[in-house]
Amino acid sequence: MAGVPLTEEQVAADWLVLNVETVGLSDEQFFELCRDNRELHLELTAQKELLIMTLPGGKTGRRNTVISTELEIWSRQNGTGITFAPLTLFVLPNGAKRAPDASWLRLERWNALTHEQQETAPPVCPDFVLELMSKSQKKRLKVLQAKMAEYISNGAQLGWLIDPFKKNVYIYRPGEPVRCIEHPNTIDGDPVLPGFVFQVSEIW
Repeated sequence: MAGVPLTEEQVAADWLVLNVETVGLSDEQFFELCRDNRELHLELTAQKELLIMTLPGGKTGRRNTVISTELEIWSRQNGTGITFAPLTLFVLPNGAKRAPDASWLRLERWNALTHEQQETAPPVCPDFVLELMSKSQKKRLKVLQAKMAEYISNGAQLGWLIDPFKKNVYIYRPGEPVRCIEHPNTIDGDPVLPGFVFQVSEIW
């Protein structure tokens, strides 16, 4: 039986979506795929769709560095949790394997994991997640918004989706409507990240 043809968006050079539900891709096979293709950004949705994306370009990489550095500085001073490098894989409760651009997890939740779980893709959703829109994702706002909603439904307490092209920030919290802040100079993480204020205008 012939498969459904891929759409133009699916075969774009920087983004490919493959349905692997019938193939039965195991966790270990997925992690091996990631290790064998380090030049790609791979994720697996709860619906068993394999997302194959190119790694970020220079500007996005620089923005990610600014965000991660500021979050790490705050985290060290706060002392109640830890941050993770961009694109660290997490296994969410719904089975999705996601890699946010920035994330923070409370220490008690991190310490509750086994050593083996900490060494691989931690089976936990971070308390704070951030997704930074890259140039290749400019036309995929709805995809990123669905990803943010997934984080929240799987346990995240705060999520930021940053669009540096339109200079908008979408704020996600459990049980609250999504807020879109246009052209902010700063955004704060209270109460999940108490005292953390990010100078978002630095990455515009």
